[in-house]
Amino acid sequence: MALESVPKHNIVDVIYEQMKNNIQNGIWEPGCKLPSEAELTATFQVSRVSVRSAVQKLRDLGVVITHQGKGTYVTRDVARYGAFNDNQPILHLSEEEFEDMRVFRQTVEFRCMELAVKNATDDDIAELEKALNRMLVNKDDYKKYSLADYDFHLAIVKASHNTIFIHVMESLKGIYVHYLEELNRVLGITLESVEAHIKVFMALKNRDASLATETLNSAMTHNVHAIEDVRHN
Repeated sequence: MALESVPKHNIVDVIYEQMKNNIQNGIWEPGCKLPSEAELTATFQVSRVSVRSAVQKLRDLGVVITHQGKGTYVTRDVARYGAFNDNQPILHLSEEEFEDMRVFRQTVEFRCMELAVKNATDDDIAELEKALNRMLVNKDDYKKYSLADYDFHLAIVKASHNTIFIHVMESLKGIYVHYLEELNRVLGITLESVEAHIKVFMALKNRDASLATETLNSAMTHNVHAIEDVRHN
């Protein structure tokens, strides 16, 4: 399908549909680099803002991925899903990556919760609450929510006062934030997720390691089942 200039009504939606059709029809194959923003702007004869918004819709679905300084590419996962639909985002995490992160969290964060119950200062609890409040404020922006989510879990690790765990958690920030962004983008920021974080915070504040680990484990188990539903539906 050739790209055509766009009438002024519903500009973003029309651009999005044309780009989506090119991907579905194999004109832009998995791994293919999309035309630049300037090229798309000239082709559609619309503003850069409209092109950017249409690309963002594809990005939010996981259909394309942008590499800073390199451009935007069709995700290779599209081949596994065939014709994607607007309500079924694609997860940019392999089953191995997802499981590896789950095991890491169970190994490190659960232990840090036990240590935090013993070692956390009032300042540590205050930092945890601050991150939680940022999560609540940003429930409608999954990227900002995910960054606050990372800071929440980092605050737990810092409250352990174990320098090695803290160093490991900080060094993995990029991987960890990407993991959280994918979960929150694909699964959505649910009431259950928010309530689980509040429950973990209260458990740690009340020095109840068992309730904190039980709550986090339950939330991660729920994510496993939810991701399986996404992959197989």
